[in-house]
Amino acid sequence: MQNVKNVTNDDLLEKLQIAIDPKRLFVNEPMAKHTTFKIGGPADFLVFPASVDEVAAVFKIAKEYGVPVMALGNGSNILVRDKGIRAIVVKFSEALGEIRQDGQTIIAGAGATLTDVSRFAAKCGFTGMEFAIGIPGSIGGAVFMNAGAYDGEMSRVVSAVTAVRQDGRIERFEGEAIQFGYRNSVFQQNSSIVCEVEMSLISGNAEAVKAKMSEYTVSREAKQPLEMPSAGSTFKRPPGYYAGTLIEQSGLKGYSVGGAQVSEKHAGFVINAGNATAADVLALISEIQRRVFEKFGVELHPEVRIIGEE
Repeated sequence: MQNVKNVTNDDLLEKLQIAIDPKRLFVNEPMAKHTTFKIGGPADFLVFPASVDEVAAVFKIAKEYGVPVMALGNGSNILVRDKGIRAIVVKFSEALGEIRQDGQTIIAGAGATLTDVSRFAAKCGFTGMEFAIGIPGSIGGAVFMNAGAYDGEMSRVVSAVTAVRQDGRIERFEGEAIQFGYRNSVFQQNSSIVCEVEMSLISGNAEAVKAKMSEYTVSREAKQPLEMPSAGSTFKRPPGYYAGTLIEQSGLKGYSVGGAQVSEKHAGFVINAGNATAADVLALISEIQRRVFEKFGVELHPEVRIIGEE
């Protein structure tokens, strides 16, 4: 990552350097370094907050200068366009990823990985987070998208969320206020950034929990192209179908556009097979949608968030 220098808006940079340790602040940073797809142009500013107060401070500075703010977790489930992001990108990492227990509740900073949270839950003797083992994302991004797998999803375990609104106010969302839906939550509508997540879990049989996690891990490794850069499942599941099955039955397994390819291991994944650009991925997504609709009359909608400047 490059050092902070040579920016046009020196005042904005100076304010950010006061709010965020300069070691956790970068300018014109290629997002290909920070997404699981290994694709994406530069972000104007990239910051790694270490507290909820730092996130709030960034929002207040951004509002003062009229600059948008965008949140990023582990960089999975994201495709950043080739021209990059004209905004301050707040990326959650281990700097804001503490996990702790409070009775039957597990509290995790938005930067904690789903795998670490599920392992922590198992260590505490809790059941309910097994489904999340191996999902390549952060807990904050998982809440934003209401991530799920193996008949489990975040909506079933999350009891409260601490988030920062666009004006820098810190707010707590509880229960129905989170408005979970299929791959959806209130945070996709109100643009607040998830900073801390509370999960209410129940005690389970430790050996049974570990066994289920092992089973899911083996299944995921056998079926999914985890060895290749991707953003996870490319499409939402269409009602009554499986996207991967429709894509495979459309003869698209292994089909490629530039460096982007439909995985030969699992057709539901578009992978970066070698120096793929966002334009390659978008062209491939469009062709998949066209071919599947032509053959089955089913519309596929991306599960991957497509962000950045066109």
